[in-house]
Amino acid sequence: MIQLLLADGHPSRRGELRNALGAVAGLTVVGEAGTGEELFTQLAGTTPTVLLLGLDLLPPGAFALLPTLRAQYPELRVLARGELSNEHYVARALDLGAHGYVLNAVQLPELIHAVFTVAAGRPFLCSTIGLALVGRLYARSPTAGTTARAALGLSKREMEVLDLVAQGLTNAEIAVKLFTSKRTVETHRQNIIAKTQTRNTAALIKLAARQGLLG
Repeated sequence: MIQLLLADGHPSRRGELRNALGAVAGLTVVGEAGTGEELFTQLAGTTPTVLLLGLDLLPPGAFALLPTLRAQYPELRVLARGELSNEHYVARALDLGAHGYVLNAVQLPELIHAVFTVAAGRPFLCSTIGLALVGRLYARSPTAGTTARAALGLSKREMEVLDLVAQGLTNAEIAVKLFTSKRTVETHRQNIIAKTQTRNTAALIKLAARQGLLG
């Protein structure tokens, strides 16, 4: 049984997370916190497997707390949850001790998958961020055309979708751009995720850094 601690600065959002995740088989919510002080009070009285840490946690802020969490609770798995998909922001959270990162807008099935993945000791990067990073990596490559498609195993249309994801377009916007349906775009995205194993590769961040995307 995975014991989950929720930390988020918004009471209503904590309530939604508690209700949604508390109903998942194999998960139990053991506590919640809205500030850093409340978080450490909870940690003193319980031993959660995973901390779902909202990066907009009230003062002193999640980024300030991550090094302390890593030092004082080395066994605790931290899944960061934030609003921004900027690579620098994501990389900073991972560098400071988070084991995974999801966006606030992540769909419940992927969030559940993220919690179980991080609890199992594996890193996690949500698909939206992963796809954007993959797209930018190959957009910057001088061999981004046929060679990139071959390296990724993607079709020409999947590469087109990937490029638009990297530009920040939504599924609906991509559908309009490519004169297709939103459902078709969603299918292409799922195929890209499967082929690139985007959600489960922490190496993607390191690769992005080596390619100059993070600095």
